[in-house]
Amino acid sequence: MKTSQSSSIRKAGRPLSFDREAALETAMLLFWRHGYESTSLGDLTAAMGVSPPSVYAAFGNKKGLFLESVRRYLSHPTSPQEIIDAAGSARDAALALMSGAAQTFTDPTTPPGCMLATSAISVSASAADVQAELAALRNAVEAHLRRRIEHAVVDGELPEDTDAGALAGHTTAVIQGMSTLARDGASRDKLLGVVRIAMRAWG
Repeated sequence: MKTSQSSSIRKAGRPLSFDREAALETAMLLFWRHGYESTSLGDLTAAMGVSPPSVYAAFGNKKGLFLESVRRYLSHPTSPQEIIDAAGSARDAALALMSGAAQTFTDPTTPPGCMLATSAISVSASAADVQAELAALRNAVEAHLRRRIEHAVVDGELPEDTDAGALAGHTTAVIQGMSTLARDGASRDKLLGVVRIAMRAWG
């Protein structure tokens, strides 16, 4: 029923009666703080100042709104893939990812920790498709870093016996662990200290 309602609104070409970007920013922060399942449609519409039909028209459903929120989160201010590509070396890429995470996870203007990690923890088996989407996004970033490490090995930047998969996985694991520390109240200095220790794995 909701799907047909959304379709009819789209077909009518009715312009949105709210600021879509501002609403998406609000939804992102709400999902970031509480996770996917703990954030109800009622919570979202109240915070966004819109009606449920408006959400359906603009985003399809709660899942659509969540996935757009995740994409917004990953693209601010720069996507992880862009950070990896812009770095001068594979080592610099890992350092930029972890240092950036330390800053984002402890920014006083946003919820603590990582939105993807928070949402993944709160997703149950009944929302396995959302869990799979989140895993795919995390895996894509790790795979991108692994490829950068593989190129670094070929170019002689890193030793030939470097395990690219393990090193990329280590970086991902550190970032996810930092998210938990941040949600538990860890300071930025503490997280940056974790980053310094983690970088020893790069030699």
